Amino acid sequence: MKPSRDISGLIEVMAALRTPVTGCPWDLEQDFSSIAPYTIEEAYEVADAIARGDLDDLKDELGDLLLQVVYHARMAEEEKAFDFGDVVESITRKMIRRHPHVFGDENGAVTSQHVASNWQRIKAEEKAERAARRPAEESTHTSLLASVKAGQPALARALELQRKASTVGFDWNDPRAVLAKIREEADEIEAALDRNDKAEMFEETGDLLFVLVNLARHVGANPEMALRAANAKFERRFAYIERALAAKGRTLEGATLEEMDALWNEAKGKEAPSSSGPGER
Repeated sequence: MKPSRDISGLIEVMAALRTPVTGCPWDLEQDFSSIAPYTIEEAYEVADAIARGDLDDLKDELGDLLLQVVYHARMAEEEKAFDFGDVVESITRKMIRRHPHVFGDENGAVTSQHVASNWQRIKAEEKAERAARRPAEESTHTSLLASVKAGQPALARALELQRKASTVGFDWNDPRAVLAKIREEADEIEAALDRNDKAEMFEETGDLLFVLVNLARHVGANPEMALRAANAKFERRFAYIERALAAKGRTLEGATLEEMDALWNEAKGKEAPSSSGPGER
């Protein structure tokens, strides 16, 4: 099989990877849930390439993201739910419907504000139509949290869910109460570790992350920015370990954990308080 500029070639590659017996063992083991994290990761890689202005990398990352679409479509086809063609048809129909000024009967000058207004109105109509197609018992109740967009990254969505719930008083009044909940969740993870219950470890880790977002909200720290600052701090201190070892003709692989810990603390001690970013201490 040769590389092709035709999307059908990529679809054929994915079909071959997912073919029982002759396909790739790893690809055959995957399902929607196991692939979803990679889909999110590839979307972030696209955004990163754009932020860096690296168009060559953007080309590759868009290909990786397209592969994710083909992957999910292939798995859905195997379940006889839909295929890649259905995905293309669905988004094409949506784009035509949401741009009546281009594909419809609207006349006259159209501003970007008018387009945005139309987009939101048509999107709301589509949402109402989808709700009407659901079974009656599913559509009789509109949750307070329904307005929180499902497509957001988990960290941002957790923050919005908590903010929305807080508007009706479902919230803690003191950050220390959130700290107590964090300790409770940590204890539950420890109990799951003692039982070696991986499913429970997964669930309790999610609970802990959710409460940590709540703590960030209560102390006025944006959790995304706080985590970005922590990431930068980790990278900075780890780079110090690498440089210190290299200066001695050593490698990371040849160093002990105790040596690396000592260098980490050394890097921490060299940092001036002013070098800390928002939410970083």
